[in-house]
Amino acid sequence: MKMSMGKRGDYAVRAVLMLARNHGDGRRKSREIAAEMAIPERFLPQILADLIRGGVVISVAGPDGGYELARPPEELTLLEVMETAEGPIRNEKCVLRGGPCHWEVACAVHPAWSAAQDAFIESLAGSNFSDLAATDRILEAGGPLPTPESSKKP
Repeated sequence: MKMSMGKRGDYAVRAVLMLARNHGDGRRKSREIAAEMAIPERFLPQILADLIRGGVVISVAGPDGGYELARPPEELTLLEVMETAEGPIRNEKCVLRGGPCHWEVACAVHPAWSAAQDAFIESLAGSNFSDLAATDRILEAGGPLPTPESSKKP
């Protein structure tokens, strides 16, 4: 099975990452977000509207308006942004039978598959946009990709 993020999730994560990197520096215009994060300008308003409805981003109209995070970046998780853009991550279908997965009719793969989903969701929930923005800055500067061990706080 191939696990990947759809375009909506990709663009939502990019937009929130840009806003997280610039948190505290004022609002950003849609065209600025689109240009900096290589998001099609015609598609970005739909993504931002989803993020506003999801309580991730706020917008202010007018010449001094724009978009900013609704909460500090350390309070926004990758899971929240992805689910806001694409819907629930957890797959409720049985991987073998294709129908709803219930314990009373669970297949042999259910425990392993459920544990893998739980670990994936836990990882996304544990990734906040403050940390992602810091990693993005390091990578942009040509630094090495932080490892999970190097990012653990003492």
